[in-house]
Amino acid sequence: MKNGIFLARRCAVALAAASAFPAWSQTVPDRSLSEVVVTATRTESRAEDVLSDITVITRKDIESGTGRSLTELVSRLAGVSMASNGGLGKASNLYVRGTESRHTLLLIDGVRYGSATLGTPNFDAVPIELIERIEVLKGPASALYGSDAIGGVVQVFTRKGTPGIHPYATVTVGEGDRSEITTGLSGGDGRLAYTIGVQSLNEKGFSATNSRAAFGNFNADRDGFKQDSVNLSLNYQLTGNWAIDAKALQSTSVNQFDQSPNTVDVHSDNASNIVVAGVEGRIADKWKSRFQLSSSTDKSTSVASATPSRFNTTQDQVSWTHQVESPLGLVFAGWESLREAVDSTQAYSVNDRTTNSLVAGITGDAGDHSWQVNARQDSNSQFGAASTGLVAYGYKVLPDLRVRASYGTTFKTPSFNTLYYVSPFFTGNPTTQPETGINSEIGMTYAAGNQLFGLTYYSNRIKGFITTQPVVVNVPYARIEGWTLTHEGTAGNWRFHTALDFLDTRNELNNLKLARRPDMQLVSSGNYSAGAWKWGASFLAASESFDTAANTQTLGGYGTVDLYAQYAFPKDWSVEGRLVNIGDKFYQTAYGFNQLGRAAYLTLRYQPK
Repeated sequence: MKNGIFLARRCAVALAAASAFPAWSQTVPDRSLSEVVVTATRTESRAEDVLSDITVITRKDIESGTGRSLTELVSRLAGVSMASNGGLGKASNLYVRGTESRHTLLLIDGVRYGSATLGTPNFDAVPIELIERIEVLKGPASALYGSDAIGGVVQVFTRKGTPGIHPYATVTVGEGDRSEITTGLSGGDGRLAYTIGVQSLNEKGFSATNSRAAFGNFNADRDGFKQDSVNLSLNYQLTGNWAIDAKALQSTSVNQFDQSPNTVDVHSDNASNIVVAGVEGRIADKWKSRFQLSSSTDKSTSVASATPSRFNTTQDQVSWTHQVESPLGLVFAGWESLREAVDSTQAYSVNDRTTNSLVAGITGDAGDHSWQVNARQDSNSQFGAASTGLVAYGYKVLPDLRVRASYGTTFKTPSFNTLYYVSPFFTGNPTTQPETGINSEIGMTYAAGNQLFGLTYYSNRIKGFITTQPVVVNVPYARIEGWTLTHEGTAGNWRFHTALDFLDTRNELNNLKLARRPDMQLVSSGNYSAGAWKWGASFLAASESFDTAANTQTLGGYGTVDLYAQYAFPKDWSVEGRLVNIGDKFYQTAYGFNQLGRAAYLTLRYQPK
């Protein structure tokens, strides 16, 4: 605990310094208050108007960052931390505002994606070179999206077509014998837009485990990761008011992991597929409608014994949504139907379920006042009906000072594994009930010239919180409270960003802390541009946490520094260098599992301007 207090003090000092001087950094959200976002309201809204805590990661941020995966990119944002069972492609968890990974909904081009058996998203199924932008919504979102959105929503938008012809290609080499090639083409004319992209990655990696690993899983061999992906998109303007669109993403991978000292070639074969098609247009002058069909599959076959285990899950969804302009604001309403299905070598008492949903809401503003109200009802074939709501209000105290407050209710249905899966180390509980939550928050933003300051307090109380340690059970309540302080801005050729998080997560039954959540985390980053050159660095510090729900095993606090440099050649080409964890810091976000040490990567990029 003394180490955690000492690190907390260092974090506070670092934040004060970062607020006073431009901080070197590797990735800064390229945000503008006038930027359009869709995740916070399910309608197109300016970022300055929404009443939620939302962050945008642009294509430029991805290219100038040192994150190798979607998990690593998002975990550098305010209010987000991560835990990983080893290197690239290994099981990882994102904790958005201290909630479980199962409490964050992952959308890919508007399509729900994740494992219905695990009940969590596979964030690393999407290679970052195929991503156009990412919107991260922090806070209760069940009133908009239903189950899974207790902590927030991560929405990924893959590359899309724009007028003209735009080829691109990248080649990356680096630590762990990493080699990655990506190439694609996007384009369009007045009515047609299209894109196609392919990616291939091979990395031998490092040992996922160390000698501290539980159940004798340690094996010093290298645990690699291979991935091949393709994405397609098409948009065609039928008339002035109506258009059709379709997108598809397929990603296959082979992920090696450790099981025991004497086993070799233990791996899982994984496949992810997302397909969506829709038609959108105006029924009337102030009434826009969209009908959409989508399907996502998550397939995994674990080759860890003589008898491989198979876990294939599918989520099929149909939706019909509407946006209507009214005197009180923009009204959003819709109907959705979701079917989850499981095909597995494991026997499940129930292997499919359907949820039918109705959702409605309104967002508006008048003078210095702004508001958002949402309501949703989900009727699940297995657990019955659940009603959720969200009320938010904002007020501009001064032209540059805005305060906001919100109150929302949430829920999460148990996964099929939570209910029925049985193994030597895990026993599902078919009596497990859905979790329900009450979340309240207050916040403020202050803009001073090129500087933007933010402060948010949130409180989340989850009833029937599901824990799997030592057995699956609903505990009466879990309580999560936190503060987030942010600062971002520019000064000449400098751009910088700092975020400091304070977090307290408790199981109210025994007052023990929830596992793997640091009480404090500091991220400070910025970059400097001069002509054809761009330099940057980032700093991440996290206080100690507990690896177990019983709080018997401690994970030490740590700090890492990454460096980045880019040189743009006069025409179409650039070269990028990254140096990750320059101090070669040994740290663990899950006990017994290694994290990346000092590593260097070099990327050659072709992208005509």
